[in-house]
Amino acid sequence: MLEGHPWVFASDIDRAERDVRPGDIVTVVAARGRPVGMAVYNPHSQIMLRVLTDRETEIDAAFIKDRVRQAISLRRQLGVLGACRLINAESDGLPAVIVDQYADVLSLQILSLGMARFLQDIVDTLAEELKPRGIWERNDVPVRKLEGMEQSTGLLYGNVPEQVEMTENGLRILVDVKRGQKTGYFLDQRENRAAIAPFCKDARVLDICTHTGSFALHAAHYGARDVTAVDISDAALDCAKNNAKVNGFNNIHFVAANAFDYLREQSDAFERYDLIILDPPAFAKNKASLHGAMKGYKEINLRAMKMLEPGGILVTCSCSQAMQPHLFQDMLKQAANDARVLTQILDWRGPAKDHPMLPASPETNYLKCVILRVMK
Repeated sequence: MLEGHPWVFASDIDRAERDVRPGDIVTVVAARGRPVGMAVYNPHSQIMLRVLTDRETEIDAAFIKDRVRQAISLRRQLGVLGACRLINAESDGLPAVIVDQYADVLSLQILSLGMARFLQDIVDTLAEELKPRGIWERNDVPVRKLEGMEQSTGLLYGNVPEQVEMTENGLRILVDVKRGQKTGYFLDQRENRAAIAPFCKDARVLDICTHTGSFALHAAHYGARDVTAVDISDAALDCAKNNAKVNGFNNIHFVAANAFDYLREQSDAFERYDLIILDPPAFAKNKASLHGAMKGYKEINLRAMKMLEPGGILVTCSCSQAMQPHLFQDMLKQAANDARVLTQILDWRGPAKDHPMLPASPETNYLKCVILRVMK
């Protein structure tokens, strides 16, 4: 905390005053009695303190509302209002609070007991500043149980349709805010999807873990001649097919399959592609699962490298926090060695600008998106 990290773990705390209750706002005091900030407290969570400020000040509705306005102001300055992450938790000074904007509908998630007390203040400020059609609660996240909170979803403001249409990089995107994965869509890859444009013209493209088709749609939009989009979820693929339809694309072929099995089958069949995109879910949920995750990442990247035409492009991603950038780069090196190919890193990218990162918190730098050229 003294170096700016927004979390304090239970193992770093000497004691709490007897009258402090779970969810309270507390003053954090250093070993010699010097106040070092304010935080929300929860002894039931491994992250016992989530820091709100490094100063002694009153944390009330006005404080929270000001933080919400600051977050919105940044997105307005970035020019991304309409389809963006409005509040990015600790990175916006609102610990464990996530708000995503899909056109005129907002999706809200609060994963901290202490911040849940400010739910109505956050909703009121969002409504005042943006006048959305509706705000939907997506607190159906298992981690809430670790905070001693119930899982819940439902309407918080206005009305929310079954599907919301937004625009991303000139494409029409349908989002299932109520039941879609996370808050409905993965906004953090917006700029990375646009970055594939130079490699799509007349290309044969394979998009692995397409979810609702976002990378596949962009490939078709940027001129790919043929796109195969693979995902294990039938529900996600149904949404992806609708997205292709509303954009008028008839050259995207959707396949329901396990990513590992499909890549193995295609590799064994000597299929070749000009552009392959790998955007899997987090293989490493924590450090304990990192070893197995490394094997998984290596396997899919090795297969993809083997299937690329000489000079082909691999866009490979990891959203695992535990997979630090140097580990991801080392994995790519090992995969290239085993595939007996040479690679050039053309671009090393992170999350979109509306997902700001904190220098003192490596956890906020979770997304890696690497664009490689593969030479045989």
